[in-house]
Amino acid sequence: MKKIVITQSNYIPWKGYFDAIALADEFVIYDDMQFTRRDWRNRNVIKTPAGSKWLTIPVEVKGKFFQKINETKISDANWNKDHWNVIKQNYSKANHFKEYKDFFEELYLNSKSVYLTEINYQFINAICEILDIKTDIRFSSEFDLKEERSERLLDICLQLEGTDYYSGPAAKAYMNERVFKDANIGIHYFDYSGYPVYKQMHEPFEHGVSIVDLLFNTGSDAKKMFKFLNEK
Repeated sequence: MKKIVITQSNYIPWKGYFDAIALADEFVIYDDMQFTRRDWRNRNVIKTPAGSKWLTIPVEVKGKFFQKINETKISDANWNKDHWNVIKQNYSKANHFKEYKDFFEELYLNSKSVYLTEINYQFINAICEILDIKTDIRFSSEFDLKEERSERLLDICLQLEGTDYYSGPAAKAYMNERVFKDANIGIHYFDYSGYPVYKQMHEPFEHGVSIVDLLFNTGSDAKKMFKFLNEK
């Protein structure tokens, strides 16, 4: 059995994203898809005393032009310093902030790429190291793919010799499951319910915030807060 997960890159994603990486034998960042505004590609949520706050990487968007994620460029070179200052301001008193302060400070201040994809990968890869996730990460641009969406996903699975494809629950709305069944590839949808609650600095509790919230609040116990990471 070889499990394949294919999803678009996100900026400092939530724990479910890393759980999907942990489950996979091969994780493919689907970055030759269209960049979408007001989405997870270039932003995520942290907790603050005043409530949830979006951290957004400013990017260049060329009107209605079909712009791929891996073509999207950063529009403000100081975004990394700004984000790190906001994170320090809101998490400096978290129980485990000191454990990760130097790691994240170096990560942010060295994030100087002009491409969003490269920045997202840099953060995803670094956080996988913290969580001891060793899954191979690939990019969809490495593959020669067909045009229809489900067939593109199937092509990746076939080229990686995958037996099972895993996707988020929202994919049910557009997935052509028949092409996977015809190719004898099992298709599965993640169930993100049932994650344990941990102590956050500010109420009310929210599951769907950036992974940095989990790390700064729980430290090495963060690994206990996953579902699939603990199955390996």
